[in-house]
Amino acid sequence: MVTARCVPMKLVLALVALLVLVVILQDAFEVMLLPRRIRRGLRFASLFFRTTWRCWSALAKRIRSDDRREQVLGLYGPLSMLLLFSIWAVTLIVAFGVLAWTLQPPVTQSGPVSSISEQIYMSGVTFFTLGYGDVVPHSSSARALSVIEAGTGLGFIAVVIGYLPVLYQFFSRREAHVIQLDGRAGSPPTATTMLCRHADDGRLDQLNVALRDWEVWSAELLESHLSYPMLAYYRSQHHNQSWLTALACIMDACSLVLVGTSGLPPLQARMTFTMARQVLVEMSQSFGIRPSRYDGGDRLGQDGYQNMVETLTKASLTWDNDPETEHTLAALRATYEPLMDGLARYLLLAVPKWVPSDDATDHWEGGHRGMIARRLVEELSDRQGRSSTPNGSRTDERLWRKLRRRLKDDQT
Repeated sequence: MVTARCVPMKLVLALVALLVLVVILQDAFEVMLLPRRIRRGLRFASLFFRTTWRCWSALAKRIRSDDRREQVLGLYGPLSMLLLFSIWAVTLIVAFGVLAWTLQPPVTQSGPVSSISEQIYMSGVTFFTLGYGDVVPHSSSARALSVIEAGTGLGFIAVVIGYLPVLYQFFSRREAHVIQLDGRAGSPPTATTMLCRHADDGRLDQLNVALRDWEVWSAELLESHLSYPMLAYYRSQHHNQSWLTALACIMDACSLVLVGTSGLPPLQARMTFTMARQVLVEMSQSFGIRPSRYDGGDRLGQDGYQNMVETLTKASLTWDNDPETEHTLAALRATYEPLMDGLARYLLLAVPKWVPSDDATDHWEGGHRGMIARRLVEELSDRQGRSSTPNGSRTDERLWRKLRRRLKDDQT
């Protein structure tokens, strides 16, 4: 017989199981199907990512090798998603099993009721629609629950299968633009390199076209990363590239155009800057990150500023040398660099400086004959300008002889 004390216990377990089902299904719906940011602070997915990332990043910080640390950090994104899917599935199976156990009749025709472990086993069989038949429901309510669970399991698996391609599509679209900065702004990308390379052959007007593309990229980044914030944990192919380094480079370039670079209308730079800053603000709020106390000295100190001005001048860029220009640039940097530094510290991402280091090389320059390829590309780009000078043909002839000699030496 069922004691009077057992009935309240089953009722409490049933209510708890129902509550767990509602919470998990709502969380899965918001993460995988709802394409908008959830402003509710207490969520299972948010708690899961913050807790696991805190533990994972603390473990990664103990690794001294930069390459190994990046490899470990790069595993977190996909592994965390697999773990989250597994936790959802296991929790749903246990909750359905407990609920089915509370719906059993006191006594069945075949004997005593099933234990709670058998009901959880049957719940797993039902959730994945295996249909062994060794354990079956004995009441009409339990049978109805089994049908609901089977439908939930099929729907859950179908949504997961359809969700992953969408997630990786957003990731690949983000990374395609990040990789393009290797040729346009170097690796790691810097604003000084970006402006200087676009100033070659007097084609600085092409920078506006690039900034327009990056305005669109920033809008897509904001929409995708607010809807799927776990994308922020997915890291790029190279340790000195990331969506945050790309954002820093673009905002720095816009700042230079707005503050001291002449020859470009500021409209597109202003539009791109405002869109990129909105990304920083919204992403910081999404992760609950406050601006750091970063003063910007590590990225662009006094010596770095003078080096930047000299580099821009050598590239035939007109820079406003007014003493107030440096202070104006510092004031503009203070509106976004603390937010950027806060995100960088949280995600363990490096933010590039304004001026590249002397030993910085682009990724495309690596591999077999990479330096020769760079020299050829640079000289071919400047060939038209030299051909108009009196000694241009002689310079080209000497250059090609030198390059052919280097290629022959490389083959031997």
